[in-house]
Amino acid sequence: MSSMIVQGLLPEFDQEMANTRKTLERVPEDKFGWKPHEKSMAMDRLSGHIAQMVGWTIPTINLDEMDFMPEGGPAFQPLIPTSRKQLLDEFDKFVAEARAAIAGASDLHLLKGWTLKGAGKTIFTMPRIAVIRTFVMNHIIHHRAQLGVYLRLNDVPVPSLYGPSADEGAPN
Repeated sequence: MSSMIVQGLLPEFDQEMANTRKTLERVPEDKFGWKPHEKSMAMDRLSGHIAQMVGWTIPTINLDEMDFMPEGGPAFQPLIPTSRKQLLDEFDKFVAEARAAIAGASDLHLLKGWTLKGAGKTIFTMPRIAVIRTFVMNHIIHHRAQLGVYLRLNDVPVPSLYGPSADEGAPN
């Protein structure tokens, strides 16, 4: 019998990743360095962050904890793409790996706690399913909306995601 949590999560994951890919496909290479404010991430960094975030699903499922700045070890390195192809290739790879990890997880495993640390200090502990829904998927949705504003400010058509955008009719 397959996991009830997985059966409920995968359709949402698939829809959000398809919408995310539609948004990432619009990122113009000639605007990779653009940012709306000095405190904002540049478009290449923001789009790389979005693409890379889905990959956080894999350690969430496969490890009990992760330290993104381990003492004496290498710190997390952000993806800063140099081309749209690289951006989409990385995103597609992470989506496939994350989907497979989710599909192979049991309800019991998804309900077990997972811990994020920074420099050895616990930032949070919560059930894996909560990490996937908040720290991964909702976080991606948040930054995808931010990227949509970047696209709009650069006169790049914003894709329809949940309904029509100002640039497109109903989503495909």
